[in-house]
Amino acid sequence: MPKVKTHKGTAKRFKLSASGKAMHRSCGTSHLASRMSQKRTRHLRGTKATSSTEGKRIAAALCWK
Repeated sequence: MPKVKTHKGTAKRFKLSASGKAMHRSCGTSHLASRMSQKRTRHLRGTKATSSTEGKRIAAALCWK
């Protein structure tokens, strides 16, 4: 039986938190942020947890237990 490979595109976008949730960066933060309000860009900072159903699919793509 061959080894199961990690989906590398998913691995670059999601990290596992200590409690086991898949954390992701908010969308719309990489460029063209000058046209957004300062309040909007502040609220998009940091990482957020995905929903539980998406977390299961992400965990399957990353071969997490």
